[in-house]
Amino acid sequence: MYHELDRRKIRFMQKKWLPVRIFRFYLEGFRSMDLGRTLWALILIKLFIMFVILKIFFFPRYLNQFDTRTEKENYVSKELIDRALNP
Repeated sequence: MYHELDRRKIRFMQKKWLPVRIFRFYLEGFRSMDLGRTLWALILIKLFIMFVILKIFFFPRYLNQFDTRTEKENYVSKELIDRALNP
């Protein structure tokens, strides 16, 4: 059976915001592992590669060729209509 202190702790944890509980779940899990810091380092390196390096090389900035906001809006709307009509 749970002690009264354990029940209070469980009730307190249930009231916390869901992302906080998820973050703490992973944080405690990695803390108890021997390779926790190494795994966090690998995760951060992977995220850096995905969002910074790949964006630079594989996602060109098409809208930089236009000077005004109106030209950009016209280009985007034309592309959306063309791609919807001719998939």
